[in-house]
Amino acid sequence: MKGTFISFEGPDGAGKTSVINAIYHDMTSRLGYQKVLLTREPGGNRISEQIRDVLFDDQNTNMDARTEALLFAAARRQHIVEDIEPALKAGKVVLSDRYIDSSVAYQGGGRHLGTDDIWELNQFAIHGLLPQLTIYLDIDSELGIQRINQHRSDQVNRLDREKLRFHRDVRASYLVLAQRHKERIVVIDASQPLADVISDTQRAIQHHFKNIYN
Repeated sequence: MKGTFISFEGPDGAGKTSVINAIYHDMTSRLGYQKVLLTREPGGNRISEQIRDVLFDDQNTNMDARTEALLFAAARRQHIVEDIEPALKAGKVVLSDRYIDSSVAYQGGGRHLGTDDIWELNQFAIHGLLPQLTIYLDIDSELGIQRINQHRSDQVNRLDREKLRFHRDVRASYLVLAQRHKERIVVIDASQPLADVISDTQRAIQHHFKNIYN
């Protein structure tokens, strides 16, 4: 692969979307829009977006946790085949809003399916394709929920104690992944002001890929 693959991860409320959009704007100003692909998981193409609709449909509250994990892996595989691999072969920078670590943290940790089992499940989907760099935006679970409440007032009543435990389990799983994959995952303190989080993220990318910022 000639391109550069960077994924962005973080629990809810970490500001991931704002950070990745800022990085995308900065990179396109340096490299041009044709050289950078901004994409997301689940999604990126018609099939993966259809799977996303099933996963996030409010009527599918009875979805089994293993079914959920398998659907995420299926959407990821199609995302790789249709979007990520072609872009990398073309020499582009791929910025993906979530990738395999999300499944490990959310389904493996949050749903208690086992982080190792979900990692192994997704090896079939990714077929060896890991990001060269993963930016993990870390935030305390309570602060993350507080941010969600401030911006999504319609969800305040749904953030009960069980939801908080889920967020804590997700974050704990992310932190374990960061320790296991220090060569790939860079932890950024997302409790800082947004401008500082973006600056730290830019420095991390510059450190790993000096060619992008030359």
